[in-house]
Amino acid sequence: MTDQPKQIGGGRKMFGDFAPKLAELTDDVLFEDVWNRSELSARDRSLITVAMLAAGGNTEQLGFHLGRAVENGVTQEELIEAITHVTLYAGWPKGMSAMGVAMQLFTDNK
Repeated sequence: MTDQPKQIGGGRKMFGDFAPKLAELTDDVLFEDVWNRSELSARDRSLITVAMLAAGGNTEQLGFHLGRAVENGVTQEELIEAITHVTLYAGWPKGMSAMGVAMQLFTDNK
């Protein structure tokens, strides 16, 4: 899985002056280390991340990660199916909220 694009975080860009340690951890640990480990592809990591964010009701981070998932090769149809699947395990309100984020993202980008 070494031919995948390098995953880069945006912590410093987003919070560098305001919360430098959080920015550092985001960029250097989460993305530079964890996201670029070879044991899982970036595509698989994206699908897992979207499922976890949807299951946890973390819709404020979901839009970014849906876009990242598409960049990493996950199709819109696969993301919709993943959110549908998560809905039945994590709860209807969380799934409906996550699908709303996906619908807004995918219909605004057409």
